[in-house]
Amino acid sequence: MASPDGASGVGGSPEETELSITLTLRMLMHGKEIGSIIGKKGETVKRIREQSSARITISEGSCPERITTITGSTDAVFRAVSMIAFKLEEDLGAGSDGAAVGRAPVTLRLVIPASQCGSLIGKAGAKIREIRESTGAQVQVAGDLLPNSTERAVTVSGVPDTIIQCVRQICAVILESPPKGATIPYHPGLSLGTILLSANQVRGCSTPG
Repeated sequence: MASPDGASGVGGSPEETELSITLTLRMLMHGKEIGSIIGKKGETVKRIREQSSARITISEGSCPERITTITGSTDAVFRAVSMIAFKLEEDLGAGSDGAAVGRAPVTLRLVIPASQCGSLIGKAGAKIREIRESTGAQVQVAGDLLPNSTERAVTVSGVPDTIIQCVRQICAVILESPPKGATIPYHPGLSLGTILLSANQVRGCSTPG
């Protein structure tokens, strides 16, 4: 096997070169999803870290939303996203009263600098339409910035296989179009909207199941 130093050397294909790039992907997750990913005593997230070789951090805080940050080679990041998507699907399926109701769609919310969203949407929406058609996943780019930030949420829904293809294509666009200017990252829990959402969720969750 070639050493990492020589991997992108002699005539490395664009794909090989791409896999050596360090990528950081931020995802917005709700408490239940975070619980799924962390697992009992942190076992699930530990396994995802070990098997994907990606660095995974989850923001602290008691607010209903938290940021999961995945960093590593593009290959490691995609492996981690794949494991997360399948884990969420598994837990969604387990919560459906055991009835066989087909595969429940999984939703991932990526957090992307607004300056990169134009490239992702494309002229007259051509790029995002192409991603939807080629992967079969649903993709929505939020029109508004996330509170107190210069980032937007990009929601990807579908079965894990289509989501993974979709995230790969989104990342390819992001890597080709670096963010312009300074990015103010979104931190959940800093806005009145989140506080109101939190109050609603507490009220909704307080009744015994």
